[in-house]
Amino acid sequence: MRSVVQRVKRASVTVNGETVGNISAGLLVLLAVGQKDEVDDITWMVDKLVGLRVFEDEGGKMNCSVLDVGGEILLVSQFTLYGDCRKGKRPSFSTAASPELAKGMFDRCVETIRSRGLRVETGVFQAEMDVELINDGPVTLLLDSEKKF
Repeated sequence: MRSVVQRVKRASVTVNGETVGNISAGLLVLLAVGQKDEVDDITWMVDKLVGLRVFEDEGGKMNCSVLDVGGEILLVSQFTLYGDCRKGKRPSFSTAASPELAKGMFDRCVETIRSRGLRVETGVFQAEMDVELINDGPVTLLLDSEKKF
């Protein structure tokens, strides 16, 4: 499981001109599911997202999590994070999960984050989406449950 995590002042996702997900301060998470991902990968990713200390404390240090600051999460499915560009000019997506597997894992991520007490908004799985954000910092991080980076 891979994600691009951005600390945001606000973020939204629109499908066909209609806003389907919208958050104020928190995290915008672009999430991809790989073929080999299992329940343990969901647990690892959610623990990391909920506990990631990227928000400033009263002393100005990044010492607080999204949970600590009462932030929100906008979770958007993005299979292209598994695009392999090492050969040629066209990315290969051969290690990305099938849509059926990815949808189930994505939905389980949403449920697991919500069970931790956070408000979660989402995009629409497999839809063409417009994602807008105001990156706070900017703070942008990459996460991989296989710990490749």
